[in-house]
Amino acid sequence: MRAREHIALVEEEQSASRRLTLQLAAATAFAALTALGARVQFYLPFTPVPLTGQVFCVLLAGAVLGPRLGFISQVQYLAAGAVGLPVFAHGGGPAALLGPTGGYLIGFPLAAAVAGTLYGRVGSWSWLAFPACLSGVVVIYIFGAAWYVVWIAALGGAVALPVVLAQSVFPFVPVDAAKAALVAGAAPWLRRRLPFR
Repeated sequence: MRAREHIALVEEEQSASRRLTLQLAAATAFAALTALGARVQFYLPFTPVPLTGQVFCVLLAGAVLGPRLGFISQVQYLAAGAVGLPVFAHGGGPAALLGPTGGYLIGFPLAAAVAGTLYGRVGSWSWLAFPACLSGVVVIYIFGAAWYVVWIAALGGAVALPVVLAQSVFPFVPVDAAKAALVAGAAPWLRRRLPFR
């Protein structure tokens, strides 16, 4: 009986170790996906903030992996960029984090966590899945606009709320809302295929 209990305990530990390995691998994969999303970028003539694929990847990380792993994936992404890997839209290293898009980047982990938490609570097929994903966009905008104000002020520019919003939030709302809708639709299919759920 003791031998059986020992074998069962070993198998349980191996299963837990395998699950943890798969979870960390999935988080790393989503960090890499976010880096790829940064390569998809379009610049508007009136703002230094580009349209990128990153927001889609951040929301997808939260909705598919859940809040904890989604958060970890984006911390991994930020860490990779902070040490100099060119994974951000503006390259890599501390200078990129201090640029006009630094606030958006810093908001990514919390955005993934918030979207993942709300998405998990409302149910993947509920009509509330879209606003749950959209909540992550709101988090990104808050961080992004707040830092954008600091960035403009550091350059000696006049900080006016309408100008800040016109350059850091409003132009991106339709596209990011579409990204949130795509994530809300795609996440259930991807979640069912995770090997550790």
